[in-house]
Amino acid sequence: MAKFVGIQTQIRRNNFRSTLILIAFPILLLVAVFAAVYFLTFDEFGDPQPEVALDIFTGAIPATVIIVAVWFLIAYFFNTKMISMATGSKTLSRKENMRVYNLVENLCISVGMQMPNVKIIESKALNAFASGIRKKDYTVTLTRGLIDKLDDDELEGVIAHELMHIRNKDVRLLVVSIIFVGIFSFVVQIAFRSFLYGGMSRRNNKDSGKAMIIILAIAAVAYFVSLLFKFALSRKREYMADSGAADMTRKPWALASALKKIAPNHHVDDVKSEDVQELFIENTPKDGKVGFLGGIGKWFSTHPPIEKRIQFLEQF
Repeated sequence: MAKFVGIQTQIRRNNFRSTLILIAFPILLLVAVFAAVYFLTFDEFGDPQPEVALDIFTGAIPATVIIVAVWFLIAYFFNTKMISMATGSKTLSRKENMRVYNLVENLCISVGMQMPNVKIIESKALNAFASGIRKKDYTVTLTRGLIDKLDDDELEGVIAHELMHIRNKDVRLLVVSIIFVGIFSFVVQIAFRSFLYGGMSRRNNKDSGKAMIIILAIAAVAYFVSLLFKFALSRKREYMADSGAADMTRKPWALASALKKIAPNHHVDDVKSEDVQELFIENTPKDGKVGFLGGIGKWFSTHPPIEKRIQFLEQF
């Protein structure tokens, strides 16, 4: 069973982890670039040339840093729009649904936090998520199915869970990690496509084929390591948000009941992005596997089993 700490301690820890991520991911990228340069500068006898590799790597550092900075800044300022586009979510005003708006507002008032934006996804599935890096971008998004199928207590429990992700700074932590993992994912895709569709040129140039294999292998390893970083940060946040929601509403049974209803009908078909799916309160794939790493199990899951979360809440 997860061990819990006070909310201020959790916020400090998440802020510290956010800083570590901002440092660790660029370092990982630079290590990957150096590894690629090192192996690509072997001479015709198969011997390494560390001095040559170091010179090339040093010259590549400014371009690498600039590319990462531009990528991050674009995601930093436009992550909310990107998520809205990926989910098809729309802003929910008080006039459109006073019930939902009042539940969010009352919970925010009860804990003294600024009210986030509220959005809705027109889907019959039952799900919800919180997102945003900057305070003005903090958003709680609910599906139409969730709003229609849950009673007030259950819906309040789910909203409180998402508000806890915002209070704990979980949303910032996760979105930042998604941004950097996206860099490695993009490099792997480009390298793989170049390897896959560059067959003709490789047959005419063995060195080109060898270079593509090296780049693809290093990019894949870096991507795998970046995923480990992200998964390690993701799982405990759900238990913390569940616990905080139970404390905020004083109705742990209500969130447990909501999770029972969410479990069999949580998959939002229109949301194809796995990164966005990780934000949801429940994101187990339809086939029960954990993405492309399916058989490896819980170490590569972003969420703990929903059955364990329900069991925990029922023990309050």
